[in-house]
Amino acid sequence: MRLDAPTSLLCVIDIQERLLPAVPDGRRVIDRAMLLAEAATLLDVRTVLTEQYPKGLGPTPPELTARLPAALTKLSFSCCGCEPFAAGLGNIESVLLCGLETHVCVAQTAIDLLLRGLTVFVATDAVASRHAIDHEIALRRLEATGAILTTAEAAIFEWCRSAEHPRFQDVRKLVLSTSR
Repeated sequence: MRLDAPTSLLCVIDIQERLLPAVPDGRRVIDRAMLLAEAATLLDVRTVLTEQYPKGLGPTPPELTARLPAALTKLSFSCCGCEPFAAGLGNIESVLLCGLETHVCVAQTAIDLLLRGLTVFVATDAVASRHAIDHEIALRRLEATGAILTTAEAAIFEWCRSAEHPRFQDVRKLVLSTSR
């Protein structure tokens, strides 16, 4: 149960401007998602960005959209309810989730992906909810359901696998340059 860059997908879920002020750890989620997005680019990991009803929740912050492909718009809480997302899962074996909110869109996406037989990882330092209790219970539920809890940095080094990876020095510098 390890992340493998060629068969992984980084899924950045609904980190949107109108929702962020209500999330106490919003800045951390943005920073960790940016770290994951930059590492995914370095290591050729496929990425997807979603936005939940952007008319109401606003767009993704520009510093994050600059590092990711164009957002897929969805109304379903689960990303699997978005046809372009579901159609793009072809050769994917594992999905690393980050974003908002842990107990709603992240959780429902994780459960749907698990039901499809994929291995699901949740970067616990890159997800959050408006209320701590919702976040905590969602992580417990996801782990009990079969999702693997990890951190952004652990996932990045798992994608990299070895100090012999041709991009290891770039990844190391990226990780060392970011604050927690």
